Formats: sequence, C-alpha cells, structure tokens
Amino acid sequence: MKKIKVLMSFILILSLGFSLMGCSQNESNTNDTIENKSEEEASVDNSWKRIEDNGKLVVGLCAAYPPFESRNEKTGEFEGFDIDLAKALGKELNVDVEIKDAEWQALLGGLNKGDFDVLITCMSKKEAAVENVNMSDVYYQLNNVVVVKKDEENIKNPEDLKDKIVGVQLGSGSEQVADKMEGLKEIKRYNYNPEAFIDLENDRIDGIIVGYAYAVNHLKQGDKFKIIDKPVASADIVMVMKNGENNLTAKLNESLSKIKENGEYDKILENWLTIK
Repeated sequence: MKKIKVLMSFILILSLGFSLMGCSQNESNTNDTIENKSEEEASVDNSWKRIEDNGKLVVGLCAAYPPFESRNEKTGEFEGFDIDLAKALGKELNVDVEIKDAEWQALLGGLNKGDFDVLITCMSKKEAAVENVNMSDVYYQLNNVVVVKKDEENIKNPEDLKDKIVGVQLGSGSEQVADKMEGLKEIKRYNYNPEAFIDLENDRIDGIIVGYAYAVNHLKQGDKFKIIDKPVASADIVMVMKNGENNLTAKLNESLSKIKENGEYDKILENWLTIK
C-alpha cells in the first residue's frame, strides 16, 4: 500500500510538471504571436490612410520667417509662401489643412512625437538631415546671402567677412553655412533673425548671413541695409515627414508635381517670392 501511495504521488507530480510546461509553452507562443503582430503593425505604412481618415493634414512651421511664413500684424492670420503652398497641396489631396506654429528648434522633435504630419517651413535638406526623416522633392532653391549696413564699404563679397563678427539664426541653414566659413572673428547666434538685424543696426555685428527671400522682405521695411550681390551658398528646401512615411511622402510629391503643372505653384511663387 505504501508503494502504491508513493507511485501515485510521483505520477501526480509528473502530471503537474507537464501541465506547467504546457502553460509555459502556450504563454510563450502567445507572447511571440503578440510580439510578431506588433512588429508587423509597426512595419505597415499607414501615413496616408491616417490623413485620409482624419480628413486633414497637420502642417508644422515656425511663423517667424517672412515671406515664407508669418502672422499678419493686423489680422493675426498665418500668411506666406509656405502657407499658400500647404493650402494648395491640401486642395489637391482633398483634405483640410491645419497650421500649427512652433519654435523652430522644436519642429523636428515635434514631428517625431506626432504633433505634425509634415513640416512645410522653409527647411533645407541639411537642416532636416540632423534627424532621420523622410524628405520630399525640392520645392524651392534658396540662396543664402550677406546683409550689411547700407553705408558699409569694406564688405563687398563673402570673402570680406574675414575677421568680422557675423550674425545667424540658431539652428538655420545659414548657421550651417557660417560654421563652414573660414577666418570669421566670431559667429553670434540668435533665436530669430530680427534680433540679428537689431544688432547689425547698432554696430554690434558686421553682417548677417540669411536667406535671400527673407533679406529682401526685411529690406522692404526701410533703407538701413543692403544685400551683397554674391550668394554665400544655395540650399534645397523640402517638406519633411517622419522616417518611413513613404506613402505620405509620395502623395505630397505627386501633389507638388500637379500644382507645378497646373500653374498654381507659379502663382504662389509670383505672389511671395518674386522680387518686384
């Protein structure tokens, strides 16, 4: 009888062990299935479907860079080349466009967090390349130029900035251009270009490196400054999407091509970026 009890106990323990192994195996299989499903879902590019389902394209920009984007002083409404471009693209895509204003330095981080669907904010390929992102086809070629005071006679080309103090906007393509220039005495970095123009007016810096369109727009406000004719560098301006959002990138490229073909792009260009 004692032997039978021992044998029964052994069989019970063995059965329990197999049962636990089975549960562990099932749990492992379940976890593997969930993990594989998550990886599969993550690999699916639903970037364009997201826009379609929401019925709108959320565009991130920094509204402090006329004539590309700024707020109208009287109405408070967004205006500029990039604003009209975004609206034209939205119309072509048959979705609404929502504009979200943010600090320039926070745009790429906000994009990756999901605050925006796309950045349309006069951002160059080099500026965007600091993050691993998708970029559209080039939609504008922007020259960086030197701006000096109107009575400045010693600075006639970029090479004359040797041993001079130059102002740039922090995080901009102009800053990247200045960083590569040799012989500068100092590079002063500003949150926004208007601060640099104030320092230039008050002789705290010798010149500013800035995008040509912005420089022309600023010079329209008075006759205190002038643009040096020879450009310092040229930048490719692109729209920026999260890395891997290829479907959205393709849709925006397709729409950009269409508004160039139907003449809408040229109208926007004429209105904002043609020097008259």
